Amino acid sequence: MSLLKEKSKIKSLKALGDAFADSNYQLKVLNEVNVEKFGNKLKASNLFPLTVTQIDTLQINMGKMCNQVCKHCHVDAGPDRKEIMEQVTLQKCVEIIKSHPFTTIDLTGGAPEMNPNFRGFVEEIRKVNNEIKIIVRCNLTIILANKKYHDLPHFFKENKIEVVSSLPYFEAKRTDAQRGDGVFEKSIKALQMLNEVGYGIDKELVLNLVYNPSGAFMPDNQEMLELKFKEKLKEEFQFEFNQLFAITNLPVSRFLNYLIASDNLEDYMETLVDSYNPTAAEGVMCRNTLSIGWDGFIYDCDFNQMLDLKVASPQSTHINDFDWKALNDRNIIINQHCYGCTAGAGSSCGGTVA
Repeated sequence: MSLLKEKSKIKSLKALGDAFADSNYQLKVLNEVNVEKFGNKLKASNLFPLTVTQIDTLQINMGKMCNQVCKHCHVDAGPDRKEIMEQVTLQKCVEIIKSHPFTTIDLTGGAPEMNPNFRGFVEEIRKVNNEIKIIVRCNLTIILANKKYHDLPHFFKENKIEVVSSLPYFEAKRTDAQRGDGVFEKSIKALQMLNEVGYGIDKELVLNLVYNPSGAFMPDNQEMLELKFKEKLKEEFQFEFNQLFAITNLPVSRFLNYLIASDNLEDYMETLVDSYNPTAAEGVMCRNTLSIGWDGFIYDCDFNQMLDLKVASPQSTHINDFDWKALNDRNIIINQHCYGCTAGAGSSCGGTVA
């Protein structure tokens, strides 16, 4: 029986979620949808195999622990997750940063700030390279979650960290529906705290927001969304920020669970396939980025990490065997979820790419 038809046998959404926590199961489901294989699209665009251009960004998942449980989360993060990057792995990352020409270090999670070694790790990176760009993907509510996090805006400022924060919408109803009751109010308070120390105002303190659609549809035009967000947030909350990144939800983990439960998977995949853009495919982030899992394994991107698709560089799949030349010469692992990054204007951790 088709895996998609098995949904009728699953008695609860929790059980469905448990089933889709398995990466192999997710991949089987994605490949059962009757749409063109992503590799064929790349071949037609003369982009197959997809290769690395030049690695300049190291994205590090510091753990899956988070104070929120967002419906669209491809990491399946939450308060009950125990996976956390340990000190020995963090130190190995510092050594790699010291020895290789990265221009950007992108810290993510979960909530990366919940890793007990987060601050020390940031300070070590700064000692290695005072000019390298450090990005922290902050969910905002962590700043208010506990007194020990209240000074995070000051810590970010002291260490010249670029803050990228998720805010699904400029109104409470849609934001709370995606991220939990009361999240919008707390997010606005955290954003105001960031403004108070200069973020979004001082040109040296960059604060960018991330928009994810709240359902089975692609994001609207990024520039138009940014103008609307800036107008509404300034008018209602006297809040300022730099850029808005519009990111397409990829059919992975919780969002895949949602697509299955709501009978939207086939339609959503067809939308992504029909919107395939070869220019976006040429500029996907995996061509210049390495993604490091909480346990030190290496992936082409954060999404491949969640599907346990390690890099196609057998001699260098873990940071303990880090081989710069082999990783720059590798082909990138692709699958059907990759349509999410290449649809429309494209999607990356920095918003649209085309």
